[in-house]
This record gives sequence, C-alpha cells and structure tokens, in this order.
Amino acid sequence: MNKKISSLFFAFLFVFISGLANAQHESEGEKAAEKVEHTEAEKGFNATKMIMEHIGDSNEWHLWTTKDDNGEEHHVSVPLPVIIKDNEGWHTFLSSNIAHGHEHDGYTLEEGQVVSTKGIQKATLFALIGGKQKSSDVYFDLSITKNAASMFLSVIFMLIVFISMARNYKKSQLPKGLGKLMEPVIVFIRDEVAIPNIGSVKYKRYMPYLLTAFFFIWFNNLFGLIPFFPGGSNLTGNIAITAVLAIITLLITLFSANKDYWKHIFMPPVPLLLYPIMVPIEIIGIFTKPFALMMRLFANITAGHIMILAIISLIFIFKSPFLGFASVPLALFVSVLELLVAALQAYIFTVLSALFIGIAVAEHEHEHGHEEHAH
Repeated sequence: MNKKISSLFFAFLFVFISGLANAQHESEGEKAAEKVEHTEAEKGFNATKMIMEHIGDSNEWHLWTTKDDNGEEHHVSVPLPVIIKDNEGWHTFLSSNIAHGHEHDGYTLEEGQVVSTKGIQKATLFALIGGKQKSSDVYFDLSITKNAASMFLSVIFMLIVFISMARNYKKSQLPKGLGKLMEPVIVFIRDEVAIPNIGSVKYKRYMPYLLTAFFFIWFNNLFGLIPFFPGGSNLTGNIAITAVLAIITLLITLFSANKDYWKHIFMPPVPLLLYPIMVPIEIIGIFTKPFALMMRLFANITAGHIMILAIISLIFIFKSPFLGFASVPLALFVSVLELLVAALQAYIFTVLSALFIGIAVAEHEHEHGHEEHAH
C-alpha cells in the first residue's frame, strides 16, 4: 500500500510540475518563442542522441564536457586501445589520436565510433556470411571498447572478491569481510536455484557456471547504474553480451542432455500423425528458450537506463528549473527500483538457466515402470 501511495505521489508531483513548466513555457511571447526555436535549431539539446550514446558502445570512455569563456566545448575522456586490421595490415593506437576530428592511419572518431576516412566499410558478421562484403574490401575492428573495458574491470573485481574469499576459507570456515555478504547469496543460489531445478545429485557440476552468471550479471547491472567512471556502461544492456550468456546456457544444456531429453524432442509422447507438427515445434523450442533469456535481460536493463535518462532530459528539453523538482526525485525513485531490478534480472537469468539444464539432465521413468509401481 505504501509503495502504491509513493508511486501515485511521484506521478502526481511530476504531472503537476510539468503543467507549471508548460504553462510557463507557453506564456512567453511569440518573439521569445521564435528565438528559442532558432537557438534550439542551432544548439538544441538532442535527448535521443544523448540517450543512444549512453546506452550504446563507444571507442572512448567519456567522462564529462566543459565549456570555456568562448562557449567552446572540451570533452574529457579516457582513451581506449584501437586495434584495426585492413588490407594494409594492422593499426594499433589510442582513441585519443583520432578524437575531436583528428585522423590517424586513415581512421577517425565520429560520435564515439571508429570510422574509415578512406571509404572502407566496417566488417560485420552477417554481411560477410551473406556475401554482401568481401574480407579484402573491409576493415576488422578488434578494438577495446567501453563495454569491453567495463567487462574486464568487472571480471578483475570478481576475481579479487572471490579469490580473497577462497583464501579466507582456507584459514577459517567462518566468512570474513565480503564473505559475510556473499556467502548467504551463494547458499541461496545453491539451495533455492540449483538443487530444486537440477536435483541434489547433479547440481554441483553446474554450480560454478550458475554462480559466475549470477554475479557477473548482478555486478555489471550495478556498475551500469554508477553515473561516473568506472561505471555508467550499459554492458548487460548490450545484446551481444546477453547473446553470449544465452549461448553458453544453450551449449551447457545440449551437451548435458541425456537420452530421455532427446527422446522427448524427436519422439514426443503424442500420436504418430502429430510428429510432423510436434517435432519441429520441439526443435524450435530448443532455440527459443535461450533467445528469451537474451532478450529479457537486454530489454529490461536497456529500458531502465532509457527511463532514467529520459526523465532527466525533460529538464533540458523544457529548460525550466521547476521541472527539476519533479524529474530529479522521480529519476532517483526509478534508480532505486533499478537496484532491485539489477538483482532480480540476475536471479531470473540464473533460475531459467538452471531450469533448462535441469530439464535436460532429468531422469524420466518409463510409463510401464509407473504402471508396475502402481500395481
């Protein structure tokens, strides 16, 4: 009940102050309105561009932007390694060499992305497979992007945390430091996720993957909510990352599957006349499960980032200080909800992965066995 009241309060506050902002904006004269339109045409705040740049990947890690006395913008960024392979060979340099309109070895940086100044297209997997691109006419971008750097940082953080926990457990069975926080979570994943879905006999084999997936997703969801370096990246909102996680779950499921699982796929317990329909559906179902894993994590995390940025952007769109009294508390409220979503999405991904693996390794008794037992 309290959550509903607080949600209604924020919604009412937002609508009320938005109305004040609109009224203030509309009360300006036609001359002032034309001046605002002319100014925005030249230097307008583009919320869509800002949001897409935030949720997208980049070849530099942007920190902040400052303006000098002349109104000229100066961007402060962390340069990242650029690694490119084209028909001329390998090119390795820092992104700072090609930032702000600079060119190096025939490449420059446009909106945070490496592009060729020689008219060469960037190689993409599906274009190469489909024959739309030739490997000799494109360049391969193997650069360390913001998402890749964020992933390395999160992996280093996880190694530090869990290696220190392992060392402490060698000395004493009582958890110390972060172990006091992590042990209940690990026990929860074991007792409430792995054992119920996979079984008390086979769950240990899959615990390393389930724990790695859970903490990797959870930590990166939290890092993505930090508005400053080294946070702020949208790693788990990148469909390439969620696709790899889903593919790993798929491979573990397929390679762990027993004969009962494959028998259910290719010989489902239905009349023979329904086989032409059911067998293709079962085969498609193998791939729709990891696809759902991929899309659920990607969509939920990306939506959270977009919502927070869109609410904050309203202040700059309407250019009214009054709107800040509604946008900032509402954005803060959504950010707090995202802390819950960060853990929830990691939990859902882990539960569904354990469920799919459990279905593949489950031992099914034959029907006649059930009948004999009943008799």
